[in-house]
Amino acid sequence: MKKLIIAAALAAFTTTATADTVRMGTEGAYPPYNFLNDAGEVDGLEREVGDKLCEIAGLDCVWVVNDWDSIIPNLVSGNYDTIIAGMSITDERDEVIDFTQEYIPSDPSAYMALAGADGSGAVVAAQASTIQASYVASSGATVVEFAAADETVAAVRSGEVDSVLADRAFLADIVADSNGELVFVGDNVSIGGGVGIGVRESDTELKAALNAAIDQMKADGSLNEILKRWLDIEAGY
Repeated sequence: MKKLIIAAALAAFTTTATADTVRMGTEGAYPPYNFLNDAGEVDGLEREVGDKLCEIAGLDCVWVVNDWDSIIPNLVSGNYDTIIAGMSITDERDEVIDFTQEYIPSDPSAYMALAGADGSGAVVAAQASTIQASYVASSGATVVEFAAADETVAAVRSGEVDSVLADRAFLADIVADSNGELVFVGDNVSIGGGVGIGVRESDTELKAALNAAIDQMKADGSLNEILKRWLDIEAGY
């Protein structure tokens, strides 16, 4: 019965959709979720997931790169049709755009600091307009926001801030490749819900088609395989 429901949702979209290409908006600067490879192409977990979803849903999709700080306004204004960029589903964002179901479970956030430094200091970097920035601000610490995630890491290295709070999956390779210069400090922090695909509130058919495709990837195990390969997690979908 579930397979019939998925098939019906996909068929309903593909028979009513226009021939227009679906533009997949991403940041391209937040590995392993999304980044630009040596050829300048969008790569990462979300490129693989997004391409598979488009294949299942029968969509003609192209990828568009947009800075994080304007990624929601540019979706709303029509510069692309989805946001697939490691974006956690929150009530605040849901007031402006709509979301599919999650395709990545909630990832723990973590603090990273220079080895030997006081990583519990009161000045913490975070990427602007993220759940981490809101969390730091509400914690009583001073949050210093940066437009790009790599700028938050640079601020830690330079001593401009005491630590950075970001998705642990984003920081893991940075810590591993730092030759002991950078370390995780303190406990992991659970913030927000899972990661979903953002769509305009009016794009109900596109949302339904993507949800049906996500259902199919969860049912056949392909989504779990991708998450294991890129994030080394057992999502249990």
